[in-house]
Amino acid sequence: MKDVRECILYEDKDILVCHKPAGIAVQSGRVGSMDLENLLKNYIAQKKPGKIPYLAVIHRLDQPVEGVLVFALNPKAAAALNRQMTMGEISKTYLAVTDVKRESVLQKESTDTKKEEKVQMICLTDWLCKDNKTNSSSVVPAGTAGGKKAVLYYKILESREVQGQKRCMVQVRLETGRHHQIRVQLSHAGMPLVGDRKYNPVKNSREALALCSIQLEFTHPESGKKMKFQVAPTGTAFREFSVKKI
Repeated sequence: MKDVRECILYEDKDILVCHKPAGIAVQSGRVGSMDLENLLKNYIAQKKPGKIPYLAVIHRLDQPVEGVLVFALNPKAAAALNRQMTMGEISKTYLAVTDVKRESVLQKESTDTKKEEKVQMICLTDWLCKDNKTNSSSVVPAGTAGGKKAVLYYKILESREVQGQKRCMVQVRLETGRHHQIRVQLSHAGMPLVGDRKYNPVKNSREALALCSIQLEFTHPESGKKMKFQVAPTGTAFREFSVKKI
């Protein structure tokens, strides 16, 4: 990233919204590492010399995933946004490009719909268990020790053949926020993400992970105004599809 200011979508005294590029960590946990958190703190410090910058991470994206993130710029805003996150009041929409491993996924229909959704979306419910040693998650039977319920809704927007391989572009909305949830659940359902080196048997090593958080909706912590931000994915796998903002 040449200049962190290029990724900032919105900023006021309470919040900062940015488009995180793929390949940069939100937080690395290593002292001196130039993750997004530290880059933004340096940016804030340059604007207000002599003052210790405040920046609260409200939610995260995996390092290879791009998309919209909101940060809080003071403790009051952080508390309000964290409450919204806990109550499920922050809405995140993703786009993904997947390989098609089972033809049936393209014909599947379901009456499962997300509350207040105008379009029909298919519900996936699984139990996921995280392996800290490998930094990966897997689908396990319900009731498995350490397993957590994971729910997402998806809709196939478009499907086509790319380089002899059937692929589809999928819109996803999360009901829960589990480790690698979209990547694991879609892979288990027969639609592993293009470029996913952990969960895609094809392992498209030359392509970036085709996952982008394209839309974020929340309530402004101070004004109470409904905020909505959208971005277009930049990954090469999306170029084969008609990507439109929701």
